[in-house]
Amino acid sequence: MDLLTWAIVALIVAVVAGALGFTGIARGAATIARILFGIFLVIAVILFLMVLLGIGLAT
Repeated sequence: MDLLTWAIVALIVAVVAGALGFTGIARGAATIARILFGIFLVIAVILFLMVLLGIGLAT
């Protein structure tokens, strides 16, 4: 799975946790999903910018 897929999965987990009212396990799942979503989104943006700038593996 690529980073964007993981970010979408984390977003879905956060939305489901929000629908459950952010109590108990739902609150923990939402917190973890929010953190993972942010991390993967930042990494995906950095990689996208690297592609635009031509920075990558030398072949």
